[in-house]
Amino acid sequence: MPDEAVSLPIELIWARSKILPLIQKELPLSSFKFSLASLMQEPFNAEPPRSALVSSYVTPVELFFKRNHGPIPVVDDIERYCVDICGLIETPKKLYIRDVRMLPKYNVTATLQCAGNRRTAMSKTREVRGVGWDVSAIGNAVWGGAKLADVLELIGIPKLTSSTRSGGKHIEFVSIDKCKEENGGPYKASIPLSQATNLEADVLLAYEMNGEPLNRDHGYPLRVIVPGVIGARSVKWLDSINIIAEECQGFFMQKDYKMFPPSVDWDNIDWNTRKPQMDFPVQSVICSLEDVQTIKPGKVTISGYAVAGGDRGIERVDVSIDGGKTWMEATRFQKTGIPYIADHISSDKWAWVLFEITVDIPHTTEIVAKAVDSAANVQPEKVQDIWNLRGILNTSWHRVHVRVGHSNM
Repeated sequence: MPDEAVSLPIELIWARSKILPLIQKELPLSSFKFSLASLMQEPFNAEPPRSALVSSYVTPVELFFKRNHGPIPVVDDIERYCVDICGLIETPKKLYIRDVRMLPKYNVTATLQCAGNRRTAMSKTREVRGVGWDVSAIGNAVWGGAKLADVLELIGIPKLTSSTRSGGKHIEFVSIDKCKEENGGPYKASIPLSQATNLEADVLLAYEMNGEPLNRDHGYPLRVIVPGVIGARSVKWLDSINIIAEECQGFFMQKDYKMFPPSVDWDNIDWNTRKPQMDFPVQSVICSLEDVQTIKPGKVTISGYAVAGGDRGIERVDVSIDGGKTWMEATRFQKTGIPYIADHISSDKWAWVLFEITVDIPHTTEIVAKAVDSAANVQPEKVQDIWNLRGILNTSWHRVHVRVGHSNM
């Protein structure tokens, strides 16, 4: 269903009139000059060029990466669309979109990152399986919707609850879309009930992205946003919410998106020995330069993004222009005109931080970036040390090679 065909209530129109100007201040006027590069057609997966990411703190919808595990579903009867809430609760409920919109609306700026971001670089060490993402399976958006904690109160689950009377300890999100890994069944994932009922965790049932209704690619009419967690848990095209005793037993919770050591391969893997991956480790990427690029000698501005999982901020971004022998600290920022301070109330705790530094590059060299989060976690130096057979969580130092010579840069 086209976005413009969605009938909006007056309160939503009012809210859009308030938030859109704020978002548009952060969006580039020239975003149309970029386009997504398709990595797979069926299911469709695509990412923008890395240079597009640092053109704006808030990623325009048309430049937000697209990650799918099956065909994109169509919901064309918004009046009849509803989410079934059931499981280990006393009062199951059908939740219509109008019910969600009647709850207090929150706008949460949060970065979503696919667990396989930077998989291509990891595959150069040893072969891995998965979509060949470069560095742009990531985006930062303003998500609008109701907090899941408020939704769960409608069925009698109070805030800050870790278990229901019937023994429910996890919230399972089931999608409308179907995928082959589930033998034609729906995509699904779960989070702990304690996280779902915590207002500070900012888990949303979102119906807006950057002040506009969600489009089909990003989960229309309703999706889950779980900030600070790998994108695989932010289920799109929500069909049902189940309160369950154990974590979701779906394929993408139990047979995928788990972190194994380099010693494990497809012949000796035991999926039961690892927990499903949730928080994303600290990450940084240089976006202003390609992996190998020719530049003119002289001043060069190096820019990129840094992000940490959980609600951890970015304490520092270090940049080296001699392959990691010596380091300089880059400037960090989020919103225009507001100094960024890690974990400060003025900063968006779930969002990436952009960084920038101008340096003199007189000769051919390797430029490296690494970030440190507010818990003093730092990116590992070598990709070989974190290699895993699915190619997830490549958070090693990001390296680009520059050749000084003739360039149009």
